[in-house]
Amino acid sequence: MRDRTAEVRERGVSDHVLVCTHERESEYAACADAHGPAVYEAVAEWLRDRDVFWSRVQVARTSCLGLCSAEGTAVAIHPRGHWYSDVRPADVPDLLASEFGPDATRLGLAGADGSDCSHCFPPNVTPDGGARR
Repeated sequence: MRDRTAEVRERGVSDHVLVCTHERESEYAACADAHGPAVYEAVAEWLRDRDVFWSRVQVARTSCLGLCSAEGTAVAIHPRGHWYSDVRPADVPDLLASEFGPDATRLGLAGADGSDCSHCFPPNVTPDGGARR
């Protein structure tokens, strides 16, 4: 196992958007059938339009995030620790603008309200990845 935190930070990555695209054959809702792939594409497009896709912000398709709904997909934004359900492609611009600012200028270790995000980390870890004493 290799800890590559410093390498990722050196590349300038500040945020990670997780979009559930989980598929399953079941009577229960799954994000793949609730716009998951289209939400992923809408997230990628919004970030590309602001020139931060896969530079400052990484985006990943994920398996189940545990917020299943037939109304829309689940999205998590880290390190902010914000979780959303029922997200549809049309919701993405407002969602990402509220998180990152309309021009994606609120990236990094700040909450959506611009506050410090020290609460986003376990009590023994500092926002820069160091250990708290």
